[in-house]
Amino acid sequence: MTVGGVLAEAFALYKRFFARFFLTAAAVFVVLNLFSAIAADAGADAADAVAAFWGLVGLVVSLVGSLWVQGALTATVADVRDGRADDGIETTYRRVRPTLLPLLVAGLLAGIGIVLGLVALVVPGLLLLTRWVLVTPVVVLERLRAREALRRSWNLVKGQSWTVFGVIVVTILIGVIAQIVFVAAFAFLPDFLQNWFGGLVANSIVTPFVALSWTLMYFHLRGDATAPAAAA
Repeated sequence: MTVGGVLAEAFALYKRFFARFFLTAAAVFVVLNLFSAIAADAGADAADAVAAFWGLVGLVVSLVGSLWVQGALTATVADVRDGRADDGIETTYRRVRPTLLPLLVAGLLAGIGIVLGLVALVVPGLLLLTRWVLVTPVVVLERLRAREALRRSWNLVKGQSWTVFGVIVVTILIGVIAQIVFVAAFAFLPDFLQNWFGGLVANSIVTPFVALSWTLMYFHLRGDATAPAAAA
């Protein structure tokens, strides 16, 4: 597995199934970004306590919704790797729904560990990020519980940490740049609409590519690197 190989395969699948990935993400982000825009608008004109409340509610909704999207995108990658999309978007979300709780627990455990590692010495946090990056594919595709998923991700990445870290860095950089560009494209709109539509478009375009790249690493490290769709 190489950084270039994973990204090339990701771009090929992303291009071929762009509409499917975009719509899968947009189905949830249209609500998440609307809620975020409402929360930001309410918080801007409210007292500190009210603003803090809306901020907390927005954070919780965003966390759960984002994990659901990531799970659905992971399942979509597994579906389209054979060159065709067999499941509809509604079916994909329905299949992923039972994994929401382990995804949430694993995400919280990983997030806390990574943040503490970054605060402590930076390097431990980056190591944990690298070793636990496959938690979502493991939970969704292998149906493991949170702690088992963290352990499984750690073992899969072991021996390929630098390559995995390289893919993480490149995809995050691409994502940050794309987010800035797409949000800026809606700067002519009022703040509320910019937050909603700008965030919706940016998230629906960027998030699938990142999820696609990271899920493909899972398949490579699991020993299932065949990708007919990318080669077509």
